[in-house]
Amino acid sequence: MVEYPGKPAMTPMRKIIHVDMDAFYASVEQRDDPSLRGKPVVVAWRGARSVVCAASYEARVFGVRSAMPALRAERLCPDAVFVPPDFARYKAVSRQVREIFLSHTDLVEPLSLDEAYLDVTAPKGGPALATDIARTIRTQIRDATGLTASAGIAPNKFLAKIASDWRKPDGQFVITPQRVDAFLRPLPVKRVPGVGKVMEARLAAHGILTCGDLRAWSLADMEATFGSFGRSLYNRARGIDERPVEPDQPVQSISAEDTFAEDRPLEDLGEAIEQLAARTWAATRRTDRIGHTVVLKLKTAQFRTLTRSHTPERPPESEQELREIALSLRARVDLPADTRYRLVGVGLGGFRDKEPVRQGDLFDSP
Repeated sequence: MVEYPGKPAMTPMRKIIHVDMDAFYASVEQRDDPSLRGKPVVVAWRGARSVVCAASYEARVFGVRSAMPALRAERLCPDAVFVPPDFARYKAVSRQVREIFLSHTDLVEPLSLDEAYLDVTAPKGGPALATDIARTIRTQIRDATGLTASAGIAPNKFLAKIASDWRKPDGQFVITPQRVDAFLRPLPVKRVPGVGKVMEARLAAHGILTCGDLRAWSLADMEATFGSFGRSLYNRARGIDERPVEPDQPVQSISAEDTFAEDRPLEDLGEAIEQLAARTWAATRRTDRIGHTVVLKLKTAQFRTLTRSHTPERPPESEQELREIALSLRARVDLPADTRYRLVGVGLGGFRDKEPVRQGDLFDSP
């Protein structure tokens, strides 16, 4: 860190690592069952309503991907071995991996069971190259779990996440501050996190195919054309991402959802909504924060997703209140009466810390 008389100290360049386990769920299954090694493994329940949780690299060769319908995966890869997910085992392995992360830095932000950001600007072992730390972490993961991980090293979270995908599986890639500009200019916009197929098509309609194309647009034009996401795109195209690595982020939302064996009409969803409200309420008991917004999520037989939400003046204080609000949101669904639904979910969002009791409230007379 450099200091100049009369000027604030310069902030040191951050060193961020994004670690992503390779085909995590499928790799755990192949590790624990040697007969699965080298075979196309799909982690999913069988059935018309099931979706793929994970696919081994052998299955990915056939185009099988996470979140696709299991039936489509079966058509793409008829020889695939389907294995039902075992989240208790995956969570146990994830805890092992996280302990390895924490041996290097306390600044660990888990994104899911199989990936996390680490800020190693000031690692526990003292000054060290981030690339060496990443390599050590990957070796420790292999030794402790028998699994492989890939890593991306960069000055911020956005770049580190892209870099972790560059040398998969079982590799790592570094984007140094000096290489950011050369790396980003030819990068296809679809590689930017948050740019899905719909946004990719919108950008292409404006002649935007790469991050270099994005740079030709002003911030004002980006926001006017693409809304609030326009600012994010403007910054990402320039390698700007000041988000800190945030360990143990506070709960923002809690939800439960179910996919039906057969599509159902709206009027037949009441019982499912009540059960999901009960599950969501039970889950909220594990946090001291208070949820204010009730959300009803529906997915039609044609895979169209819609949500309805309500934020009452006073947050729900019981399972019954949550259930009643969720049921009332069903009346705000305005699709044709013959619409059928394959999924329903109930959530509670807008979590905030409990407001402290003011001393005056304890003694004020009614």
